[in-house]
Amino acid sequence: MPSTLKTILVGKARDPLDPQIFHHVTLVAFLAWVGLGADGLSSSAYGPEEAFKALGSHAYLAVLLAAMIAGTVLIISACYSKVIELFPGGGGGYLVATKLLGPRFGVVSGCALIVDYVLTISTSAASGVDQIFSFLPERLHSFQFGSKLVILALLVLLNLRGIKESVTILVPIFLLFIATHFLMITAALAQHFFALPAVFSGAVREAKNTSLSIGFLPMFLIILRAYSLGGGAYTGIEAVSNGVQILREPKVPNAKKTMLYMAVSLAFTASGIILAYLLTGSRPHPTKVMNAVLADRVFDGWTVGGLSIGPTLVVVTLISAGCLLFVAAQTGFLDGPRILANMATDSWAPRRFAQLSDRLVTNNGIWLMGLAAFATLVYTHGSVSLLLVMYAINVFLTFSLTLLGMTRHWWLQRGTPGWMRSFALQFTGLVLCGSILVVTIYEKFGEGGWVTVVVTASVIAVAFSVKRHYLRVREQLRRLDDQLLNLPLHHEAVPETIPREEPVAVMLVNGFSGLGVHTLLSIQNLFPRLYKNYVFASVGVIDSSHFKGADELEALKAQTVEDVDKYVDFARGLGGFRAVGRYGIGTEAVSAVVDLCEKIREEFPRAVFYLGQLVFQNDRFYYRILHNETAFGIQRRLQFAGLQAIVLPIRVLEKKE
Repeated sequence: MPSTLKTILVGKARDPLDPQIFHHVTLVAFLAWVGLGADGLSSSAYGPEEAFKALGSHAYLAVLLAAMIAGTVLIISACYSKVIELFPGGGGGYLVATKLLGPRFGVVSGCALIVDYVLTISTSAASGVDQIFSFLPERLHSFQFGSKLVILALLVLLNLRGIKESVTILVPIFLLFIATHFLMITAALAQHFFALPAVFSGAVREAKNTSLSIGFLPMFLIILRAYSLGGGAYTGIEAVSNGVQILREPKVPNAKKTMLYMAVSLAFTASGIILAYLLTGSRPHPTKVMNAVLADRVFDGWTVGGLSIGPTLVVVTLISAGCLLFVAAQTGFLDGPRILANMATDSWAPRRFAQLSDRLVTNNGIWLMGLAAFATLVYTHGSVSLLLVMYAINVFLTFSLTLLGMTRHWWLQRGTPGWMRSFALQFTGLVLCGSILVVTIYEKFGEGGWVTVVVTASVIAVAFSVKRHYLRVREQLRRLDDQLLNLPLHHEAVPETIPREEPVAVMLVNGFSGLGVHTLLSIQNLFPRLYKNYVFASVGVIDSSHFKGADELEALKAQTVEDVDKYVDFARGLGGFRAVGRYGIGTEAVSAVVDLCEKIREEFPRAVFYLGQLVFQNDRFYYRILHNETAFGIQRRLQFAGLQAIVLPIRVLEKKE
């Protein structure tokens, strides 16, 4: 029953070795624009509103603010297009900071990105519900917070099905948003077209009067504050460079095309909405988002054949905005687990976050992102204003580190063709992002900014602790390798076939290392004259570091075969044992190993299966998170299937932490 329910909700398992698998799970530029660009485009639902509110009584400055926002979007997008060129394999801010500034900067950027994507999910879910409830009766607003939690749960379930499925379903919503908001903005500009010259000249006149009355610097600070607090309008731009891996070949041209789509659409929408606020006289409302106020003013009185369509257009516009925000949450589920998997591969996070499910998604990462987003929704009670403060700080911390690394890179490349233009672009982006980061922290530290600082700092501290632990364990295992992999061997001619009727020790190994040799010697010590026959079995586990293309999977297969062959040669040289190797490939270690073992049992009926498991001198509760207990899981499954399985301990002596 649980398996059937899982299949209905999530879908059937996928075969990672299917030659067409990468065609099925990757996205063309248009679908990538939907899945990754929706985060940036949807920020126009809340970023311009926060910026416009920050102007206060100086609404006429919206003309200058709109130009600044459009320019910033285009500049940052151009900077990240250069990131895509320099890092065609993807990785975004984490990889850029790691490679160009060093691992310590990389982990700071990676942790900020993880928190950023958690807040992407919660902010998008909360703001999306707010958009829809803006046209519902106030008596229903008591269900608003509960609706945000329900939407979040549905998004988690949708992403467990896979990347392409979660994006394809939402394409019509994305197109509806584009159509309705383009109509709303162009209609607002057209309705006040002849007033535009007066508005622009009035804005210039008011700006001069303000600078004369309060001074140029105070006026500049007003604009800078609004520009910075509207930083939500720039969020999501980095998503494309982070998610290059999910784009179809050729990845770099498709990624740059996706970035262009997102930059142009976001620049037009965000700046257009701010101008429309000014032209239509839209102002904040206690129970409605400002886009609802704007839509009411723009579509008021619209009729077709005597039939009023204005209210319908308002509802459709807000529903499309709300649903697009739900689409935008996909970015958090697409890129957040991927960043976490990259960090897990580099030992900054528990290794299990690099594993793929049978649907070829980073299952553990999706659950973690969903649960963390749920916690932020509960903490903020779904307040978009508070979530945006927390959100923007991490976004611009990552932006700043990425552009700092790119600026340093092009400075070191000075003298090469085109370096000056690239350096100037990255430095300009760095100044813009750094300014927004500093102003946001200063202005909003006491209004929720401190929470982001504390949470992000805590995540960074945990990452460093995880890294230190893995380094200590790696050092112990390196010593084991030095002791056991250099044993003297006697290369004698031994039969290559194993008789079916003789006892066989099947050793389940993972890579050629001292761990496997330790297990082999332990078997000999425990049963000195029982086994003359050994089968070395290994499963190459396809995790996020390998699931990047057919070449990567072939390399994994070749490495698995090579490691098994090394064990076979080692056993034959150690004591003249008869030894053979068997291997398999899969996404989930336990299931793949059990399938392989059942095939081995059919070939060798008297086989007994042996596994090694690390045992720590000072066992702590969190070691079960950092080190999976795969050996015990395999043992339970094999015993249930009627196979004899024994787990042998491998002691790890630790220094005090």
